[in-house]
Amino acid sequence: MDKQNRHFAIKQIISHQVIGSQDELCLALGKAGFDVTQATLSRDLKELGIARINAPEGVRYVLHAESEERRLVSFIGYEIESIDANESIVVIKTLPGRAQGVAEIIDSMHHPAILGTLAGDNTIFVSPASVNRVDEVLRMLRSLMSEKRLQVA
Repeated sequence: MDKQNRHFAIKQIISHQVIGSQDELCLALGKAGFDVTQATLSRDLKELGIARINAPEGVRYVLHAESEERRLVSFIGYEIESIDANESIVVIKTLPGRAQGVAEIIDSMHHPAILGTLAGDNTIFVSPASVNRVDEVLRMLRSLMSEKRLQVA
């Protein structure tokens, strides 16, 4: 099983179970069909931005939302081909088959200026919370593409 699937499994496990130690996580991953060493698991936790926190139910691992969002945002810039708008809606063109994934990431950002998205195969309609916020949404979405270019340079 590859790293991407293992990372997905780790995120699923810590999102749905109270896991307080690497041993518990190793056992849960083993039940899911992933045989990992402690060293690999430590690297995975660091790469995923997972931290141990004190919670009411005890110490547990949690996915740091900001680091996950940052990681995803860095990818969507590669999948966006263009962003345009009129006075009431923003339209994003993506690579074929990528619109739904990009729209999901945009929705997960919970930006206050965005009411929601509607995605097809390679086109996303982004509805601003108000027609007065179209420019704000446009700037924010275009900044995602700018971040991609800065990372590549």
